[in-house]
Amino acid sequence: MGEFTTTIEFRLDQAYKGLAEARSAGDDFLADTLTAEIEDLRRIADDNGITLPRQMSR
Repeated sequence: MGEFTTTIEFRLDQAYKGLAEARSAGDDFLADTLTAEIEDLRRIADDNGITLPRQMSR
């Protein structure tokens, strides 16, 4: 696995964890921001032929 793939997976993992915490805390703005980041990271992965699990750490 390449460094780029590892970085995408790490960032997605962190974003999903942050999203869970934001939702738990009721922070809608942060949850929306992290949701957008997750969508962007998944798009970048797809654009570069990186296959990711459907859900990583939701």
